[in-house]
Amino acid sequence: MKPKISRRQLLGTSIAAGALNLSGYVPSASAAAANYRWRPPSDRKRRALIASARFGRKTAVNGSRGLAICSHPLASQAAVDMLEAGGTAADAICAAGLTQTVVEPHMTTLSGCFSMLYYEAASGEYSYVNGMMAAPASHPFLTEPDFSKLMVMQNDGGLCMVPGFWGGVEEALSRHGRLPLKTVVAPSIHYAREGFEIHPFLWGEMFVENAVLGAVPETREIYFSDNTLLNIGDKLIQSRLADTLERLADEGSDYFYRGEFARKYAETVQATNGYVTFDDMVAYKPFWDDPVRGTYRDYDLIGSPAPDFGGQALVEIMNMVELMDLQRMGPAFESPETTLKQLQIVGQVYADAITGRFLGDLPSVEKAVSKNYAEERFAKLKGKPIGTYDNSDFLDKVKITKPGSIAIPPGSNHITVVDAEGNVATVLHSVMSYPYQTGIYSEGVYVAATGVHLGSGTVEPGGRLHARICPNIFAKNGKPVLASGSPSVSLTENIVQNSVNILDFGIDIETSVHKPRFGGSSPKNFSYLLMEADMGQATIDHMRDAGANVDIANPWNWHHGSFEGIHINDQGVAKACPDPRRTAQAIAV
Repeated sequence: MKPKISRRQLLGTSIAAGALNLSGYVPSASAAAANYRWRPPSDRKRRALIASARFGRKTAVNGSRGLAICSHPLASQAAVDMLEAGGTAADAICAAGLTQTVVEPHMTTLSGCFSMLYYEAASGEYSYVNGMMAAPASHPFLTEPDFSKLMVMQNDGGLCMVPGFWGGVEEALSRHGRLPLKTVVAPSIHYAREGFEIHPFLWGEMFVENAVLGAVPETREIYFSDNTLLNIGDKLIQSRLADTLERLADEGSDYFYRGEFARKYAETVQATNGYVTFDDMVAYKPFWDDPVRGTYRDYDLIGSPAPDFGGQALVEIMNMVELMDLQRMGPAFESPETTLKQLQIVGQVYADAITGRFLGDLPSVEKAVSKNYAEERFAKLKGKPIGTYDNSDFLDKVKITKPGSIAIPPGSNHITVVDAEGNVATVLHSVMSYPYQTGIYSEGVYVAATGVHLGSGTVEPGGRLHARICPNIFAKNGKPVLASGSPSVSLTENIVQNSVNILDFGIDIETSVHKPRFGGSSPKNFSYLLMEADMGQATIDHMRDAGANVDIANPWNWHHGSFEGIHINDQGVAKACPDPRRTAQAIAV
């Protein structure tokens, strides 16, 4: 899929030709930053950080010299280490993301994606690097996905795509980084080589998939000891992944996309009924794109552009939320009326986005994000909230008879970072599928079935997959006020509710993330909507009276995501609060 030159800035010719080795690349680095050598936390501090990787109530953190939030404390600490060394938000977010591929292998992997929205304080510019996976040129379901086979193919190499993660990281650092590449990769190498204690969330996913993890020698050597699954508190060591990360720190894309890793990755995928070739790997390039823009009341809204279409969808959604009389209706956690209307809005926007991609009738971006179009759509909202795939023409075209069979799996991570200079980075990176689903590893890297996202739209051979990921920033007078994103099937609903709580009602971010939430489609069945039990019986009854199928979940349900958001006040003080629904941690410099 050829990028539109008017909007996207491709890599320079030297990078496209494979001539640039980013090892040790230090754009405009100070001597102190260039000479910095990362040191791991003490055993005591590491154990304390891992002990904080828990679900449940969290405490907010403030910072004026830098702040990072993501779903694992070791990764948040790695980000802060980069900031303390004089690195930028880009250095910090890349270090955190790489660390998460090691300490959260159930949620992310080097074979997934890495797409970042960035605000550069010195220039006031917003930019977006697309590091989404690309489809193999020879995949049979690019323009006519066969949904009856997609969910079966995720169990082998059939849905393994061309990885975008490393390309996104490398390009983010080349434009906005300051530290040497080896410094940024150092934490991930250390935790892969020396290990880290398994926390309960990781162990739970290991336990669920222990049959897959124990089926082949390469995963048994990581996750088992004496034919028994490792336990909570045991150290997880990933020596082969450490070797790969060390090669990446030395050789970058010359190894990952154009060298030995690329060849072995392609061979591994093809040996397991997949379609990725070495030529597909060589052809992969990340690209810079203009973020999609809109407004919400007195704020500018900047988000990820299609094919990472969650940001555009958020602009469309907030255009309609703006038409609600929220001050009369109240926030969703206490208003059945608000909950119903917001679910109607989100459902309609995503149903239009998905079906339009398959039917080829999407409006232009300019029309989709316009206020006039929002008014037209808002006036037509009525009845029960609809699901993403509730379109009979679309269902007939792709031969879907059971909407519940096409739920998008939940594995993802989001990170948001603010540095002392006011630069802001927010990124989604992900396994993009169920944890450990394929059981396939190449050079210590889990090869995920990221192609399940062919269910979000047709793709040209070699093109980027469509994904509803949603890095976003609300700004006032050009400067970020609220930067956020989330993992999970309910990521958009999460972002909408917290953004409205904070921006419309002035609710503190710590209070907001602990409030009850509605979600998106239930993982059990996409025709049901997920809602936390403590939203209240009045809201649940109101939804059912409107004809909606509601799946009631526990309070602080993990499928409702993790609001990895940072709120910045008028004095430049950043504040974040880890979401109780995940193992998140916020750390300030």
